[in-house]
Amino acid sequence: MSIPTTARLPEGFLWGVATAGHQNEGDSTASDVWFLEHTEPTIFREPSGQACRTWDLWEQDLDLAAGLGLTAFRFSVEWARVEPAPGEFSAEALDHYEAVVDGCLKRGMAPIVTFSHFAAPHWFAVHGSWVAKDAPRLFARYCGVVAERIADRIALAVTLNEPNLVQMLISGHVLPPEAETAKRAMLDAASQATGAARYRCANVFLEEELPEFQVALTDAHRAARTAIKAHRADLPVGLSIAVTDEYALPGGEAGRDRKRAEVYDHWLRLAREDDFVGVQNYERIVHGPEGPVPPAPGAAVNDMGTAVEPASLAGAVAYAHQVAGVPVLVSEHGMATGDDDLRSGFIDPALAGLAEVVERGVPVLGYCHWTLLDNFEWVTGYHTKLGLHSVDRQTFERHPKRSASVYCEAVRRYRGMSANGAPQPVERTAPAAQ
Repeated sequence: MSIPTTARLPEGFLWGVATAGHQNEGDSTASDVWFLEHTEPTIFREPSGQACRTWDLWEQDLDLAAGLGLTAFRFSVEWARVEPAPGEFSAEALDHYEAVVDGCLKRGMAPIVTFSHFAAPHWFAVHGSWVAKDAPRLFARYCGVVAERIADRIALAVTLNEPNLVQMLISGHVLPPEAETAKRAMLDAASQATGAARYRCANVFLEEELPEFQVALTDAHRAARTAIKAHRADLPVGLSIAVTDEYALPGGEAGRDRKRAEVYDHWLRLAREDDFVGVQNYERIVHGPEGPVPPAPGAAVNDMGTAVEPASLAGAVAYAHQVAGVPVLVSEHGMATGDDDLRSGFIDPALAGLAEVVERGVPVLGYCHWTLLDNFEWVTGYHTKLGLHSVDRQTFERHPKRSASVYCEAVRRYRGMSANGAPQPVERTAPAAQ
């Protein structure tokens, strides 16, 4: 698929990148994820450590994003930094995130803020995590404090990042059975070390706890939305959902529909209450009469082991809007691969498919590529690469990849398309690929 020369996206369409605090900032020592990284035994390949040092180098990272010609920047506020102890809010952290918001605006980028990107304070996990009775109140209190500082200047608010991720991993049999055993051992060790009844976090809990966590995270989202809108009623608020494109061959419809019901539909129906829904898509699963169909021999595959399929983004977006009925933000989209040629060849056709969906009437607010930098990818540590820039693990110097240039040029083309389809110049220079 090539980019249609007449493809147009709505005026005000947001072109961005997505990032996350714990994965980028470094030294988030007060968070539950940090504690689990250092628990023995642990499922984390390595600790996050200094990550990408974005806490210190945030202006440099905003400059990188602005240099790509982007109009939006998605980042997360780290609850553990803002409220390192119960009821104690850090003026330094709030000042920092307010400066990041203002830095985005100064560079012409709309701030898209995630209030919880998986990580939460260590004390919150000891207290009972998301399944504690007062978890929605505690989360809403934190969201209200943050919203009081920045809600007047941000473009979109995302309460929770991928509350359905564990459902997706379990339903799709992504992890081997021994992974659940290792996770249980880590959580038991963390609970014993802290005296907690159950030490858990948003992306690390047990399979049998799925129904309980679904209810808890649903309540937390609703409470957070109310708290944020109390400070700015017209601020669009939603949550982001991990959405694999579930594609059915003839005879595979039952398997597709079962997966959708187990993993996505609750959250997409919840999004009907919101102003938008964030869609985070990385792959397509093909369902046949006998179950999921493996990639064809010789097919290019990503690090998830699925075939590279640019059309997955359009499929995921169309399905999400069909169920939720609200505008869609592509809050994440990218590819886990160490082969940047694969990533580079994937971007243009994926965006072409998205443009075609928009032309068919699906309201899409914007597109955020995951991610600006190779960062800490949770249990796989620094082994998994999704960035448009590599990061030297010793010096923390950022180096643009070819995919950064490809994305920059795609944004130029789309932003330069006038209402009558005639391209208009956009004064941006693509970064040099390393």
